[in-house]
Amino acid sequence: MRRTTRRVSNADFATQPAGILGTETPSDDSLLDAYSKAVTSAAEKVSPSVINIDVRQRVRGRRADAPSSREVPGNGSGFIFTPDGFVLTNSHVVHKATRIEAVLSDGRRYQAELIGDDPDTDLAVVRIDAPSLVPVTLGDSQLMRVGQLVVAIGNPYGFQATVTAGVVSALGRSLRSTSGRLIDDVIQTDAALNPGNSGGPLVTSRAEVVGVNSAVILPAQGICFAIAINTAKFVASRLIRDGKIRRGYIGVAGQNAPILRRIARFHQLPTESGILVVSIENASPAQKATLREGDVIVAYDGTPTAGIDDLHRLLTEKQVGVRSSLTVIRGTEKLSLDIVAQETRPRTDD
Repeated sequence: MRRTTRRVSNADFATQPAGILGTETPSDDSLLDAYSKAVTSAAEKVSPSVINIDVRQRVRGRRADAPSSREVPGNGSGFIFTPDGFVLTNSHVVHKATRIEAVLSDGRRYQAELIGDDPDTDLAVVRIDAPSLVPVTLGDSQLMRVGQLVVAIGNPYGFQATVTAGVVSALGRSLRSTSGRLIDDVIQTDAALNPGNSGGPLVTSRAEVVGVNSAVILPAQGICFAIAINTAKFVASRLIRDGKIRRGYIGVAGQNAPILRRIARFHQLPTESGILVVSIENASPAQKATLREGDVIVAYDGTPTAGIDDLHRLLTEKQVGVRSSLTVIRGTEKLSLDIVAQETRPRTDD
């Protein structure tokens, strides 16, 4: 029996039905349907937990010759994260509020109690006493990936339960809080946010909250930020327990400053910058440690401090009341001073 062979060309594959080689691709319609279902499912599950927060905040007049204060209205968002009425929102939404009112998704209106707020992370917890509350499911922000679909829900300009969708644009960003400290591990997203969205949830397609919407950059478009939910979990637990977050304080005003290369090399410093001490508060830990104006702080408790943000990160609750070493450059000498950080003083500004 004679065997025949036939050369196979690319044209033969082109005429085969789609999917015969395992290369079937979904149509544009099916992709859009899947995207739409993911957004609508997340919105339907989380929206009942999102509340509108109306506040009255006391602000101080700016005229030096006639100091006074007045109340102004404010608005933001929040979301219920426990069945007994604890609500997460932004600190800047409720800070110095004289009255807080929560409006649920079904229109019910309740007075809210401020449990605690932390301007250093722009997070706050309030509580409402209401029946039949639906808490959100909190996710794990460490599992987020750049490009992942996210949904933002809030009340921009008072338009309740507004839903926008986008992707995670970047992870691990840092954002400057109103107190001057850096908020680390911030999520950047292009899900549209507007005034009033602050405090609302950033949600995955699985309806898990992974961030607390916090800020936008104006007039840029598509550059929005959310505080990672892992940060929010820690802060919320401390606010519920203590009403505040304890942080270390040493009583120094400083600025980032370069160190002469020859001095850095002579003392084997890991960086060529530190914190120039500009002023020292009376009776502060820094004064008790004999720190002087003009000193340059280069390490705290053995950890290098190339700038103010490094020092802020080190002055945690664990440092309060603990004797630590403060390494400084004074002139050309390197000195090690003993210092005991105190608890951060409460803010008194408006």
